[in-house]
Amino acid sequence: MSRYWSQVVRGLTPYVPGEQPKLANLVKLNTNENPYPPSPRVLAALQGELGADGARLRLYPDPNADLLKAAVAREFGVAPGEVFVGNGSDEVLAHAFLALLKHAAPILFPDITYSFYPVYCGLYGIAYRTVPLTADFAIDPADYAGPNGGIIFPNPNAPTGRLLPLEAIERILAANPESVVVVDEAYVDFGGDTAIPLVARFPNLLVVHTLSKSRSLAGLRVGYAVGQAPLIEALERVKNSFNSYPLDRLAIVGAVAALEDKAHFDACRRAVMATRERLVADLAGQGFEVVPSAANFVFARHPGRDAAAIAQALRQRSIIVRHFKLPRIDQHLRISIGTDGECAALVEALKEILG
Repeated sequence: MSRYWSQVVRGLTPYVPGEQPKLANLVKLNTNENPYPPSPRVLAALQGELGADGARLRLYPDPNADLLKAAVAREFGVAPGEVFVGNGSDEVLAHAFLALLKHAAPILFPDITYSFYPVYCGLYGIAYRTVPLTADFAIDPADYAGPNGGIIFPNPNAPTGRLLPLEAIERILAANPESVVVVDEAYVDFGGDTAIPLVARFPNLLVVHTLSKSRSLAGLRVGYAVGQAPLIEALERVKNSFNSYPLDRLAIVGAVAALEDKAHFDACRRAVMATRERLVADLAGQGFEVVPSAANFVFARHPGRDAAAIAQALRQRSIIVRHFKLPRIDQHLRISIGTDGECAALVEALKEILG
């Protein structure tokens, strides 16, 4: 039926999400999901919104999600008018590409980064240029000082997990006053400092967050962005030309509850960070080279074994990790941080595989 496709569709190379296998007794360490459940307050909020008979579901949600914008604003000390919300950070990023990054000059992002970025460029007809990471997979701010139509990068980067300090982000912002700089902070809560405090000083900064990772809400699909009001207005114009109701009633109240339960959030992220450090030590003990990570995953290679073969051997033992068949990183594995028990199972399996 491809004869009915538009020319745009014919030229697309879609993003391929991480595998979601339907296998029993699976140790799933491939999609960076939080191993711990969300705050109990989230469940209570969802039930409260449903009520006894679910009658509220017949009504549209608030198209502006004002409750959620207010909660984000309180969390970071910004104005509600400096907050944009969407159906997961992927939708927020998609709107940012169209609203803020589609210009005559090509945009810049790292050569090893979130693979949705070139997909959005293809979808919206945005020219781009990839900037090579350094030999140790770091972002060099000096590489982003030339002419461009915008800049985007994750911090920590994905799939490497490396963190760029705020001082370096400031240098990129200062060197590009005429370009929007989008900092995608999907994993920042696992070891970094958010760039949101820089928004007050830099009108060209947009910071994007998700509740999928550190708040354990991948199943609700909630993301948001913080930036000065003119950037947020651009996002709202695109959103209201595409889908006036991107967040449903349950997502709004669940996200607010997750943001307000700071104790649960902090306990979960600290547990993930502690497990990550133990896993790094265990992997190093087996000869792996591990990139320093500030995320809820690690990026590792074994100098004596093929990464694809290791991934396949793990799969045969019902343990799934992510392998990218891409230049520079085809010998690396990205391993999500699971529970202590899941990571221990991984380590034992690797001992068996490596002999």
